[in-house]
Amino acid sequence: MRIKVDPSAPRKTKWHEYAIRFVFGGAVTVAAGIIAKIYGPVVGGLFLASPAIFPASATLLEKHERERKQRLGLNGAKRAMDAASIDAVGAAIGSLGLLAFAVVCWKFFPRLSVWTVLTLATLAWMFVSVLLWHLRKRDQLLRPK
Repeated sequence: MRIKVDPSAPRKTKWHEYAIRFVFGGAVTVAAGIIAKIYGPVVGGLFLASPAIFPASATLLEKHERERKQRLGLNGAKRAMDAASIDAVGAAIGSLGLLAFAVVCWKFFPRLSVWTVLTLATLAWMFVSVLLWHLRKRDQLLRPK
């Protein structure tokens, strides 16, 4: 599957699908805040690395793919599951990148300036995410079955 940008995609998404994503994202953020309140900001911050809107986007992606294939007279169940699994791999890679960002912030904020830490953390996020994406592309890691 090739990565591509579809500028018409936002117009195809219904308002209630955006609302579902907003609610899921808010719920995950609130849960991370509660965890931070109970267990401290270090533990709570790790939960912010979770893909907040993933549950909603995966189900909506699966639904859209299945409906698209059914309009063509095909059974889209397998294609829909494959699309959702690829999305899940991307969310996992993104989460690991955010985890690298959080670890750099956690370790270096006490010693370095804010801009230095944020620059290093962003570079760590980018490095981890791109590295994992390349490994996945080479079928060495996180291959959906």
